[in-house]
Amino acid sequence: MQFDFFPSRRLTLYLGKMFLTRILAVLVMLVLVLQTLDLLSTSGDILAQPGNGQSELLTYVGLRVPQLVARFLPYSVLLATIITLVGLNQNSEVIAMKAAGLSAHQILAPLLMVAALIAGASFAFNENVVTRATATLSAWEGNDFGPIPAESGLRSNVFLADGADILTARIVAGTGDSTRMEGVSWYRRSEDGVLIEQIRADAADWAGNGWRLTDATRFDVQGAETLQLAQTVIAPGLTPEQVGLGRRDAAAEPFWELSDTIAEYEASGRRTAELRAQWWHRLSGPLSAVLMPLLGAVAAFGLARSGQLFLRAIIGMALGFAYFVVDNAALAMGNFGGYPPFLAAWAPFMLFLLIGETVLVRTEE
Repeated sequence: MQFDFFPSRRLTLYLGKMFLTRILAVLVMLVLVLQTLDLLSTSGDILAQPGNGQSELLTYVGLRVPQLVARFLPYSVLLATIITLVGLNQNSEVIAMKAAGLSAHQILAPLLMVAALIAGASFAFNENVVTRATATLSAWEGNDFGPIPAESGLRSNVFLADGADILTARIVAGTGDSTRMEGVSWYRRSEDGVLIEQIRADAADWAGNGWRLTDATRFDVQGAETLQLAQTVIAPGLTPEQVGLGRRDAAAEPFWELSDTIAEYEASGRRTAELRAQWWHRLSGPLSAVLMPLLGAVAAFGLARSGQLFLRAIIGMALGFAYFVVDNAALAMGNFGGYPPFLAAWAPFMLFLLIGETVLVRTEE
């Protein structure tokens, strides 16, 4: 009986290499299929913008692929776990390893090691590639796939309240007094929430005492009249700093910048439960890859000729997909304050870690 966590070096490399190649193969297959379907449904909107062509389609693919990789990498690890362990079981390799004195945890150790490396690589990829792609793609989609300004702090679909009045902007770019909004709509309402007037303009700039609109269109609700305004100033109560905090996409900010955003929200007295839940999930999300070999381990053991191998594979997949369902549900609860942010991000991981260990120990150890 061996008491080392890992089996022999040769066996560790054999299992690790087999597992890694299957993860990459499954990931490439999923991304190719999903990207093709996504491009088919989106290409019409991209090409509808005058001047867009093949290069814009390739740009969209380049921005969308990192998102698909980040989202479906844990699923790829789960499917690769099932494929690897079922193959080992069918070829009686698991029986040979157990006959040599290896425990179930030792057999899974190389897979867990590869999954941990995948989790680390996933975190680095998410923070350095996916966040930038998400920020650019969100702004591009918010501008109907038209040209977007190459400025820092670009945000899309911003919604702001100035008392009872509401200001919306399709795109917000820049910071401080150089902040500029595009696709602006201003809704002035009475104290009881009744719409009084609506003003639309292509752009808005900070004027020191409000936001200056040029060539705006004003619609008077009570008189049902439309007027053209050469210039007007709106939203005197909304400063550029408030606009900068108006809508922050956690998926588009790196982990370390998101910490600063949360601090800014807290300093301004704004709610941070959603951002904190997303912040904690940036750590627990990539670690879900480490859970997959443990949840899928039920497919590795049991005699293949017993006729229950397919059932074991189904159970392993069910446990893995159940984790993703519970994880998404807990994160949604954390976003609107139903769960504390830390609990929303880490409770599913700890729960299924205990479930996987319990199933493995009770059935094999």
